[in-house]
Amino acid sequence: MAERVEVLELTEARLRAAFGEPDARAAVTFLGAERIEVLRFTGVDPHDAPGETIVRYATLGMSRQPMNDPNELVADPVRGPRAELVLSVRAGHAEVDKALRPLAVLAASPQVEGVVLAPGASFDLGGPLWPGAPFSAVLVAEPGGLVEDLELEPPMDPVRFFPLLPMTANEAAWKRARGVVALQERWLRMGTDLRDPLRGSVSFVD
Repeated sequence: MAERVEVLELTEARLRAAFGEPDARAAVTFLGAERIEVLRFTGVDPHDAPGETIVRYATLGMSRQPMNDPNELVADPVRGPRAELVLSVRAGHAEVDKALRPLAVLAASPQVEGVVLAPGASFDLGGPLWPGAPFSAVLVAEPGGLVEDLELEPPMDPVRFFPLLPMTANEAAWKRARGVVALQERWLRMGTDLRDPLRGSVSFVD
């Protein structure tokens, strides 16, 4: 138990080092899973236009234990990938704070459902990411860009911080049909602002 607490303390310290002090936090507990917190960080991205505020929601608790393959008969309590999730959106345009529960659900999925998250994976949320959101799924992106991996004492694996990219139903369907690379290329080609909480689906017509 002490090791789990230490992992979470180190993980939160890494998030604070990357984003500053959180201005809000909420906790959610699911049956069969330990508590998941979601921290909110508000700040300015130096690469954005002056005055543009970015809100980042980061889970805390998913890294408490490693993710294990559900096909393994005995879960390894020490070895295995550890992760937290980060969602970034532009502030002031939607009820994005209500994305806290869907984020907590995703963060609890390794404990509850035996899911092992990895870059390129996508998850159907079963509803909008927040009330009125055009997004009903998320794509797990490559870690390391926003928050550096947190190295832990061997033999524990590092904690990796996966950005989540909101997807519309059409984008999720395109990803299933064509693959993650095709979707990312389409986003890039169309200059899609993936942090815009009001954006529509990217066009798939050339």
